[in-house]
Amino acid sequence: MLSADELRAHLVAAGLAGTVATPREKSLRSYLMFAQRDPRFLIGLDPEGRWTPDALLRLMADRCGVSPDPGRTSGWDMIDPDRTLEGLDAFAGRLAAAARARVPVLLGTGHPRQLLDFYAVLASALSAVGCPVLTPAYGRCIDISTQFGLRTHTLDYVHGVAVVRPVDGDHSGGASAAHCHSPLPVRAALAAAAAGGGPLPALVVGDHGWVCGAGQLGIEAIGLADVNDPALFVGEREGRVSVVVPVDDAARSDYYWPLTRYVLNRACLSQ
Repeated sequence: MLSADELRAHLVAAGLAGTVATPREKSLRSYLMFAQRDPRFLIGLDPEGRWTPDALLRLMADRCGVSPDPGRTSGWDMIDPDRTLEGLDAFAGRLAAAARARVPVLLGTGHPRQLLDFYAVLASALSAVGCPVLTPAYGRCIDISTQFGLRTHTLDYVHGVAVVRPVDGDHSGGASAAHCHSPLPVRAALAAAAAGGGPLPALVVGDHGWVCGAGQLGIEAIGLADVNDPALFVGEREGRVSVVVPVDDAARSDYYWPLTRYVLNRACLSQ
């Protein structure tokens, strides 16, 4: 079993925590745009509080370990590896509770190149203990705003994990799936599940809009988030997101394998 000390060392060595490859300028801009309630940065959350850039910086310093100094405007940002470990323990606790109750779960990612394998192993482990892994709205077309304008995507599932693909993309595996922050895919999935009379998920596992979109609709949601994604941490602080793990979410996919092993062990799920 991977120990906490061993995982902490891996997090820092792999750049998943400690000094991370997220420019400070990008983080601060995200806080500003969230404070201005730009939908691209709210990613499905409707904040209850008045979140100023300074308030967001304090929140992210508390939850992630970024520098609380507003005068620090350049360089690489930081994630405290101990906060990542705390988040992974809480994340594993929610998975364990879902496994014991054998509740329906929905998994989705906006980081398919990096995190698909992480979620796919969790989907397999949850399915093995009797949790229905839902795949609603498979093949549904969804118009999503991108940097190139409005583009139509299809909702797909790879090893039980939802991803979106541009309609002109390759439909094999996860490589061609799109990076996506939008909450529209999870809204489409939940609406299809409700309309079809099938079970709704009791737990949504993912990142970006999958977590914020589900949490905003009252579905328990847990996931991973980088320091430039304040929406998930605001959702957690306001009580609509159950657990957020602060971690660099854009590293090599194999760097997350020790996190997968750690979570499976903590949740008493074998794989």
